[in-house]
Amino acid sequence: MAGRMWRVGELARETGVTVRTLHHYDRLGLVTASSRTGGGHRCYGEADVRRLHRVIALRDFGFTLEEIAGVLDETPDQDPRELVRQQLAVLDGRIAQAMRLRARLLGVREGLDRMVEPSAEEFLRLIEEMVAMNQPMTKEEFARMAERREAYMRGLTDEQRAEMERARQAAFAALSPAEIERMQEERRRYLPHDLS
Repeated sequence: MAGRMWRVGELARETGVTVRTLHHYDRLGLVTASSRTGGGHRCYGEADVRRLHRVIALRDFGFTLEEIAGVLDETPDQDPRELVRQQLAVLDGRIAQAMRLRARLLGVREGLDRMVEPSAEEFLRLIEEMVAMNQPMTKEEFARMAERREAYMRGLTDEQRAEMERARQAAFAALSPAEIERMQEERRRYLPHDLS
């Protein structure tokens, strides 16, 4: 048998993918073990490892397992360099998004350092952005998140809303025009493109 072979437990340890997930992928036909030991244990070859990489990369791109099966069937011999280029592009986007979130967090920290407590609404926006950072946000998801925020605001008393508005105004008054512009730019970056 040419090339290295991994038993299912070895492959799980070396990749961080659970044995259960590998078995699931095998049952679905996404990554099928090339051979089995005399005792019936799955053994994966180098081609199986390359295919597992494709499955994991496509899953990270947001594809469902059913969609991944279709992609694998349509392009069985995809150049791994192209997939790595695509992964790098996605990773670069995530890094940029993380840097924007970091800038927003630094802005909140600076406000707190000046003893200006951000309003609950500002924290709601921050949470929205933190959630958005971990998953792409569609126009529909953004609308649902906005609806939840509005429902929360409707649940407040007039006095609570007035206090939040006073706190928001105080926080903005403590910011320089450049800081306000930076905050607005960051918010626009997180909006789905057709809402910005």
